[in-house]
Amino acid sequence: MAFLTPFSYRWGDSMLHLLDVRCKFFLICLLSMSIVPANLLACFFYGLVLSFFFKNSGLNLFSTLSHIKYFIILLFFIFAVRAFTVKGDILFSFYDISITGQGLMEGILTAFKFFLVMVTGILFASTTKQSSVKNAVQWFLKPLPFIPEKRVAIMISLSLSFMPIILNQAKEISDAQKARCADLQKNPVKKIIRLVLPLLKKTFISADYLVLAMESRCYSDYRTEPEFTPSGKELLFLICGVIMSLGLAWL
Repeated sequence: MAFLTPFSYRWGDSMLHLLDVRCKFFLICLLSMSIVPANLLACFFYGLVLSFFFKNSGLNLFSTLSHIKYFIILLFFIFAVRAFTVKGDILFSFYDISITGQGLMEGILTAFKFFLVMVTGILFASTTKQSSVKNAVQWFLKPLPFIPEKRVAIMISLSLSFMPIILNQAKEISDAQKARCADLQKNPVKKIIRLVLPLLKKTFISADYLVLAMESRCYSDYRTEPEFTPSGKELLFLICGVIMSLGLAWL
């Protein structure tokens, strides 16, 4: 049985749901790049903005966090690596391992930036239909020469479509293994291998089925051109997005 994942589209009539997908696509790329040079204060302000749009879009931030708990664990390792490797004023030392104040700040900032990029992507995926993403990519790539925009757009759209499917399959495999007491295995490497190998097999099988389904329906790149339905607030969002992007990069 399929279940909603953080990357699944959720119907709604919020500002982001009604916003033109081209505007959202441009803003998510712009803001994601602007986060890279930002400091902790600017990132915190951007996080508050994301919290507002999460609530406005009818999404539950804490429920979303529970779905990305493994990503949060990865962020903890990123934080730990930065805390132990960045040189500076030593706060704690144990044998040859030292934690510096600069390392702690660098680790917090780096992990927080990755977290903000992930949350931005989840917010985009939850308020944008996958077919709309395909149309936006095709629209942006159409003026570029020597690029098959329709084929690239469908590839990106299918990649996004497979993310919830892969998460569904991972949950099914994990539940099946738990029913067979596989969670009693203490070796983390073996647990990962036993999850990844069947997951890869199921993913490749699903991809083959999709190809056969598309061929049986005579899929072709030459299809009806997409139609966009702007909400009328695109200019306001673009101005605010550019100002926020400049603020993140400047601070």
